[in-house]
Amino acid sequence: MGSPTRSRTAPALRTPVSSVPAAALLTVSRSGAAFTTEICADTARFGAIAPEWDTLYRASRTATPFQSHAWLHSWWLSYGTGRGGGRLRVVLVRRGGELVAAAPLMLVLRPLPVLVPLGGTISDFSDVLLDETRTEDETDAAVAALARAFAELARTAVIDLREVRPGAAAERVYARWTGPRRRLADSPCLELPAVPVEGLLARLPASRAQRVRAKLRKLDALGIEEREVPADGVPLAVGRLLELHRLQWAGRGVTPEHLSARFAEHLTRAARSMVASGDARLTEFRLAGAVVAADLTLMSGALAGGYLYGADPVLRARKADVATMLLRAGARDSGANGRATLSMLRGDEPYKHHWRPETVRNQRLLLARNHLAPSLWLLLARAAGRERAATLVKRARKTEDGGDKG
Repeated sequence: MGSPTRSRTAPALRTPVSSVPAAALLTVSRSGAAFTTEICADTARFGAIAPEWDTLYRASRTATPFQSHAWLHSWWLSYGTGRGGGRLRVVLVRRGGELVAAAPLMLVLRPLPVLVPLGGTISDFSDVLLDETRTEDETDAAVAALARAFAELARTAVIDLREVRPGAAAERVYARWTGPRRRLADSPCLELPAVPVEGLLARLPASRAQRVRAKLRKLDALGIEEREVPADGVPLAVGRLLELHRLQWAGRGVTPEHLSARFAEHLTRAARSMVASGDARLTEFRLAGAVVAADLTLMSGALAGGYLYGADPVLRARKADVATMLLRAGARDSGANGRATLSMLRGDEPYKHHWRPETVRNQRLLLARNHLAPSLWLLLARAAGRERAATLVKRARKTEDGGDKG
């Protein structure tokens, strides 16, 4: 499966990125430690490394649920393999045979060759994995090995890391990059401390906190019951969640991808594995025995994020505040196991601001070799153009809504 191991001075990984074999090896020594880098381009191989990937994932303190193997491998099966194959580019860095760093990437050829994170637009964060349980010197050496692997891959493609959370391990690779690089702002995310709902209420003005308490009493008076779904019940429960999501957004512009077969396939497969491992929680809310709402929360050691929910319109008719109901459930459980953050994930919707969250903006990290600097500048120009277009759309909407009084 792999090519021969190469020394540091050999012309390692000269093969163009678009034709990298299932495993290409690069061995480098630093401070007496040998690092072996493998570029995994094979779906079956990526699936087989789940146990060691999970070990590394749990040793990566800044990792989010979107870097778990269950999420990424499931996404690739649903979204990646049908696009022509041969574009998987998962970087695996080992020291003494043990996985110490990894980067889940794929090659996109249009409009120009770019290496992007696995997970696509349905993932709220991207990052590399880094074993941060080791000494700082050992961790720094692993970062250097990962950066060298990136430099080899960047011979024929720009590396474009979207939706990188501030403080992520990818920032350490970016800091080491010696070629052209740029850091751009990406999507805003709203975050709260992972504390019980009473702690969240303490953040609010007294009058607003009083109104929220009244909503909570209303929910209790309705007799809505919560049930956490076990792993073997996830497939049917995800189906109910997606149907409730469709009902909730009927006539109001549901995200089309959330109604697609491939999204349902991915979410079912990923959620089942993640619930079994404790990396996700699927909660159903019942009223008079019927499931009237469902929520999927994804969890890592650092944070918990409410990913997707659905609610029957009957709750609106009963004047039940669904957002408050979901936040209470999430706040109660998210502080477990030392998590510090309850994330509302991407999006700046007004209802999220009722809780006075902190706005944390993701980053876009672009890395290139000198000879591909023109490709990097082209990507920057395209990003600037989209930003200008988005600004114009927002202004137009404000005018249509009467926001521009002239």
